[in-house]
Amino acid sequence: MKFFLAIFLSLSISSAFYSQTSKEEEDLEKYKGFFNFEYSEKEDKIFLEVKDLDTEFLYVHSLTTGIGSNDVGLDRGQIGNEAVVKFIKAGNKLLLIQPNLKYRAITDNTLEKKSVEEAFATSVLYGFEIKEKRRNSYIIDLTPLIMEDAHGVSSSLKRGNHGNFNLNRSKSALSLGMTKAFPNNVEFEALLTFDGEATSQTLREVLPNNNALTVTQHHSFVKLPDDNYKKRAFDPRSGAIYISYSDYSTPVFEPIEKRYVVRHRLEKIEPNKEISEAVEPIVYYLDPGTPEPVKSALLDGARWWNEAYEAIGYKNAFQVKMLPEGADPLDVRYNVIQWVHRSTRGWSYGASVIDPRTGEIIKGHVSLGSLRIRQDFLIAQALLNKAFAGNDENHEQMMEMAIARIRQLSAHEVGHTIGFAHNFAASTNNNASVMDYPHPQFKLENDEIVVSDAYSTGIGAWDKITVKYSYADLPSEKTEKQFLNSVLAEAKGLRFITDSDARASGGANAFGHLWDNGSSASEGLKELLEIRKKAISNFSVDNIRTGESYSVLEDVFVPLYFLHRYQTEAVAKLIGGLDYSYAVKGDDRNIVQTISAEDQKEALSIYLKTLDAEALAIPKDKLKLFPPRAYGYARSRESFKSNTGVAFDALGAAGTASDLSLDYLLHPERAARLIQQKALDNSNLGLNEILEELINATLKKSFKDSYLQQVQNTINYNVLQHLFNLSVNNRSIAQVKAVSNSAINSLHSWLRSNTNNEVFNQQLLLEIDRFKKDPDLFKPKMQAPKIPDGSPIGSYN
Repeated sequence: MKFFLAIFLSLSISSAFYSQTSKEEEDLEKYKGFFNFEYSEKEDKIFLEVKDLDTEFLYVHSLTTGIGSNDVGLDRGQIGNEAVVKFIKAGNKLLLIQPNLKYRAITDNTLEKKSVEEAFATSVLYGFEIKEKRRNSYIIDLTPLIMEDAHGVSSSLKRGNHGNFNLNRSKSALSLGMTKAFPNNVEFEALLTFDGEATSQTLREVLPNNNALTVTQHHSFVKLPDDNYKKRAFDPRSGAIYISYSDYSTPVFEPIEKRYVVRHRLEKIEPNKEISEAVEPIVYYLDPGTPEPVKSALLDGARWWNEAYEAIGYKNAFQVKMLPEGADPLDVRYNVIQWVHRSTRGWSYGASVIDPRTGEIIKGHVSLGSLRIRQDFLIAQALLNKAFAGNDENHEQMMEMAIARIRQLSAHEVGHTIGFAHNFAASTNNNASVMDYPHPQFKLENDEIVVSDAYSTGIGAWDKITVKYSYADLPSEKTEKQFLNSVLAEAKGLRFITDSDARASGGANAFGHLWDNGSSASEGLKELLEIRKKAISNFSVDNIRTGESYSVLEDVFVPLYFLHRYQTEAVAKLIGGLDYSYAVKGDDRNIVQTISAEDQKEALSIYLKTLDAEALAIPKDKLKLFPPRAYGYARSRESFKSNTGVAFDALGAAGTASDLSLDYLLHPERAARLIQQKALDNSNLGLNEILEELINATLKKSFKDSYLQQVQNTINYNVLQHLFNLSVNNRSIAQVKAVSNSAINSLHSWLRSNTNNEVFNQQLLLEIDRFKKDPDLFKPKMQAPKIPDGSPIGSYN
């Protein structure tokens, strides 16, 4: 009787539960796909059906909507980190767990695999109570995960000192617009609101309310690719982006760390034919919200890559189309080029969703800052002689240059998403790669500045090498290593230098630079200074439209005055510089050598022109064009800063430019290399010679013209402060400090005996006396106004 009653109660409860569930299902919106799920509008919840436990898939989070500030760094369409995950059952829960793929054992020995898995930590990303168990599956409430701040919005704001914001769930909700299910992926979205207080001006400028910030966050569950993808070995000479992991099943006599290139899967329909279409072409889709003429430029630039794929035997394998109507840019099925708006110009970047197991690219996603084109327009506007004389609609040349940059930018950022790193040495090989940062190339013809060929068109010779290395089919008659080495042998004469060796202000590579031009950095600077001088001479009120404020004219002058800033950085790297490559044993590339004394001396001679008052003094007649800022046109981060209040600061501009040059030249790491190279070969340029030449070209120089002398005084003060800084800097080695202090002492003696420029020299003597009394108390008194924002030129990543 008890047994019967138990069965009866069990059946009654079960019947009541399924009756209730059936009734509630009338209110559920069902989605069928890679994962089946249901949405309850009444509860604003998503219930996920999990059929296959312990089966790995890819989880990706991203931002559908952004905050609109380059400095905050949370952009529309920003891809987050991808992770291989799986559901496991633990008691009454399903746990979403991320295995540790940094450490693996690629072997058929299951116990060996297990030993590695147990040796390193995994991460449980979330735990879900099982709401219902069906015949072959479990039902969980996925809503808490979707409503998490998975993208780290709150932590990004805190890290950037923009304010403390916390997720307010009462102001947040699921978003169904792009919540969709497909056979190989499911997509979820949530509108998230964060409460707090915007503490930075940067954030306050872009929020409608300083206490509430709302974005839409996207989550993707994606089926992992099959096992037919073949990994390709990475080589530091290849220019490829790579993944790496430690394989503990590796024999002791082989390296444990494995590196493989990142690339899309590409296979021929007819592999035996020299030219064939692809089984699945690589297709990129352009954001339909992009306006003309930018739209056409982005399409054109991205399509340049098809030439490289054709060169390796693939017909029409790389395509660029418009994103279909209604398609979600964050849907992993689409490689996307997205046009992103911000309140200030900033970096564009290319990101990819990658299978962390193999390096296969699943989705490429390019974010292009919409304000970059306006900066290139501004540069052209500043350089052209009387750009708007008599015709305020005369903007054709300026637009052509700006559009040419956008084409190149499209190709550049797409290049990252198909697997390629920056090549900052390409400018030394006749612009051999779109993966370089291109400074606009100007020419002087018949005493006029020409901007029509400012940017190259099409991919370069290096780009074809990188595509061939990463994507070409392996011939049957060669091993992978033999073939890849033969591809790299074709790059003879082409240089490849990437980020870590090009970006640092104390950098040493003499050929890898950002935003430089020419096979010789020194000659490039010499030419650019001449072009700058000519453009400044031409500069007039006709560089703005009729009716525009003179404050606009001042802002147009900014990129012209600092036109030489990036080429200056390139030349600085020749001084104490090295010529080196990513050489490997067995090739004939240059390993490392010091730049010749002759080349360093030439570089120094040209470099010192950037510290010459005659080069940095804004002509007196041009200063009449820059009145105090107009009402409604306050100074911005892109404007000249001032030590003279509302007045335009002519001395400050020269101080800013000279401060930049001195930062590069008197960098502690560069100074240490100069000490070392002189010790190895006395014929090399040494730090003592650099300082002697610098002091002769600045502090010991005088002008009869009082304006030029005051500009020189501004430069001289900066020189002295940088000498002080070099002698006490924590990063300066003892030998650098010794040479710096010797130079300061010699300068002190010279100043005491020199009667020219007596009043200002007395101030310098006073500064030296104070410094020598207690060097440890020294704090740089750099009076130069902060330089206006520059990089990314042609506008950041």
